[in-house]
Amino acid sequence: MARFQSAVSLNVSVFFLMVGVGLTVSLLPARMAALSGSFSDVGCLASCFALPFVLLQLPMGTLADRYGCTWFLAAGYAVCGLAALAYGLAETPNFLYLGRFLQGVGEVPVWALAPALLSMDWSEGRGKILGLYNASMHLGLTAGGLLGLLFCERWGGSGPFWLLAATGFSGGLLVLWGVGDKAGARAPRSGGWHLRSAWALVVTRETRAVFSGVVLYGCGYGVFLTVIPMSLVAGRGGGENAVSLFFVLFYVAVGLAQLMGGALSDKAGRVVTMSLGLILAGGCLPLAAWASGPALLGFLAMAGFGLGVFCVSAMAALSESVPVSRRGTISGAFYLAWGTGFFTGPMLLGTASDHGGFGPGLLVFSALILCNAGVLAACFGRGRVVA
Repeated sequence: MARFQSAVSLNVSVFFLMVGVGLTVSLLPARMAALSGSFSDVGCLASCFALPFVLLQLPMGTLADRYGCTWFLAAGYAVCGLAALAYGLAETPNFLYLGRFLQGVGEVPVWALAPALLSMDWSEGRGKILGLYNASMHLGLTAGGLLGLLFCERWGGSGPFWLLAATGFSGGLLVLWGVGDKAGARAPRSGGWHLRSAWALVVTRETRAVFSGVVLYGCGYGVFLTVIPMSLVAGRGGGENAVSLFFVLFYVAVGLAQLMGGALSDKAGRVVTMSLGLILAGGCLPLAAWASGPALLGFLAMAGFGLGVFCVSAMAALSESVPVSRRGTISGAFYLAWGTGFFTGPMLLGTASDHGGFGPGLLVFSALILCNAGVLAACFGRGRVVA
């Protein structure tokens, strides 16, 4: 019973937090532009979020293995609430920078530690429960984005930021109430806190093929949110409505893929499902590069679906590759690899696009995805990767 209460609390908390995030993320660039009048300052907002989000993943996971996940997770929600207060009260660009930095810190445990906690609680059906959590996250982002399109002009002012603050603080309280010290909330204590030894434990020969796929998944996720909408959707005369529809389709596709892919990986095996997800993504992206209209959106949605299937299968596979006492560390390593791809992939493909090479760059990226699927399949054939 305790693990069901924990799972419900985590899913409800992350859904409503992501509703707030999806509602407000599109408002920040306009607010920064209004306060500073500089496009470079708008670009710096992304860096303020990215640096803590990427750099704190592994230390946070290792600390959670040492001291338990619950309080770190609840604190993450509270820090997201503080970030929203900084957004709402901002009268200078520095407050927006502070808020974005705090949000980067706060979302680290929300993304990494909740899956680690769920993987401790659920030895059977692990893929399904991880997929449900990730689906709740992406469906919350979808709902928040739709609410933003419908109501933000009517609200005006800082109303959406107060909603984000409410979801952050209430989410932290719900985690403390619903998770507490039950089930897997406290991992068995490790012998000591050594980041280097933790990294050596989780990144082994058996997991490198999975982590390389996670980096590519992060690249794809970042490219889908930045370069592809401008280069493919808007660049082919689709306009703002097509871009908005694309984002909705992407989040829905990834969310459904997480839900379905997790259950499939429990039955068919982790590596089989990871490989299928990569093949679907790598096969659909080149087709999208030459498509237009509904076919373009359809191929992109299928590619996003493939990425989502890979994500949840990889998360479950990596979780099963380490002892329970290192589940936080492996989850942090997952999002460190994801974040590395997320913030380098768009820059590389964007640079290629500036020089007229978007199509060839997308083909190279697709080839890397398909090659990684082949490496996973080869490792699976030799029994070297968790299946």
